[in-house]
Amino acid sequence: MGALDEGHFDVELENGVKLGGCIELGFEEQPETLAIEDAVRVLLHGLGEDVNREGIRKTPFRVAKALREGTRGYRQKVKDIVHGALFPEAGLESGGGHGGGAGGMVIVRDVDLFSYCESCLLPFQVKCHVGYVPSGHRVVGLSKLSRVTDIFAKRLQDPQRLADEVCKGLQHGIRAAGVAVVLQCAHIHFPNFESRKLEPNHQGWTKMLVTSRSGVYENESSNDWAEFLTHLRFRGIEIVEACSNGSLQQSWCPSQSSLKVATANSAMTNAVVSILQSLGEDPLRRELVGTPARFVTWLMNFRCSNVEMKPNGFVRTQKDSIKTNGNVRHDEEDISTELNLSFWSQCEHHLLPFHGVVHIGYYQAVVVDHVDRSFLQQIVHSYGFKLQVQERLTRQIAETVALHLGEDVMVVVEASHTCMISRGIEKFGSNTSTVAVLGKFSSDSAARLKFLQSIPNSFQTAE
Repeated sequence: MGALDEGHFDVELENGVKLGGCIELGFEEQPETLAIEDAVRVLLHGLGEDVNREGIRKTPFRVAKALREGTRGYRQKVKDIVHGALFPEAGLESGGGHGGGAGGMVIVRDVDLFSYCESCLLPFQVKCHVGYVPSGHRVVGLSKLSRVTDIFAKRLQDPQRLADEVCKGLQHGIRAAGVAVVLQCAHIHFPNFESRKLEPNHQGWTKMLVTSRSGVYENESSNDWAEFLTHLRFRGIEIVEACSNGSLQQSWCPSQSSLKVATANSAMTNAVVSILQSLGEDPLRRELVGTPARFVTWLMNFRCSNVEMKPNGFVRTQKDSIKTNGNVRHDEEDISTELNLSFWSQCEHHLLPFHGVVHIGYYQAVVVDHVDRSFLQQIVHSYGFKLQVQERLTRQIAETVALHLGEDVMVVVEASHTCMISRGIEKFGSNTSTVAVLGKFSSDSAARLKFLQSIPNSFQTAE
């Protein structure tokens, strides 16, 4: 091994060179990756973006990488996971799998997954609970249960089919006496884009609970199913009005009801079709026929300069007193606050949505008769409804507010990022906070703290 240079070895791996002289294309050079990158450039052009702009230049590759990693289940098989992971267990009876003590039920709870919705191509969250009753004197390694569920999650899915495929895959893969699957799913809930009325209490997530059963669990009145549900209740999970085994009658995706699908740009629609093909899917599959148009409709809500700011309801005067309006608050030191202004935006790095609330604090540099909440909301919308990053969004809102209300401004943006679910840390319920301070707030820590303490603990997460 002394003849093998470690640096050269690392370079070979990065370039996709297999040991033994066989050359394999690196991820960046694979035809599927290149095809998705080309398609994403078409989408960016359709949004009126400059594909060579800093921050967007690498977006086609980032999107291609995320999509291919997020749909790798098409290239995986259950038998490759469980093969060699079935172990004999002496306590198991060959007949039914209930072999006194050792032969009882096996349950893995709270497996966090994500999957891409086949209706809109946006990721949705999944918390998976799996149980099985062993048979044939053997059990499967516990970690393999979560790995099998991940195979089916990493495909374009809807909740019920995902549950059914996990159930069938485990049933056939480990030859169990029965398999039970419960999925708690959460899909981002679309706002009313036409009216732009984004309420602070807008429910950010559409949730659904589905089940699938086989073997000894198939009868929902059986003791086995009741026992499985009791184990879930130990974790505070109540199975109420769950869809099960094909009972889901219509799509749960908000794109089916919240989006008014217009005549889509044909070049952009064809680009999405190309993406589906590159992922290994059939764009003519019944559930996918309308997906390209729905995705383009969603994306076009964030096209460049889509929202025009009109300062309705904002009037500067030289009055001696300040009249409050709505949720605008003023303290004795003239710090005014406007809290929980809702926003939606689209991450320019991954073309995935992020949403949350904006809190604005400012000193009255000029006396105003009326600061309408809708005016500040328009400022938020004007920078939110486009391709963005949260740090820039925060700064732009602060600078624009300062132009109208004076230079002493502080802005806090709290957001939930879809890309935090589907890539990177893959952390459910995580959210980010960014801050911009101008004028007095940049040097007065007491003022910053006073404003921060005025922000209520009301930010909603998917948990």
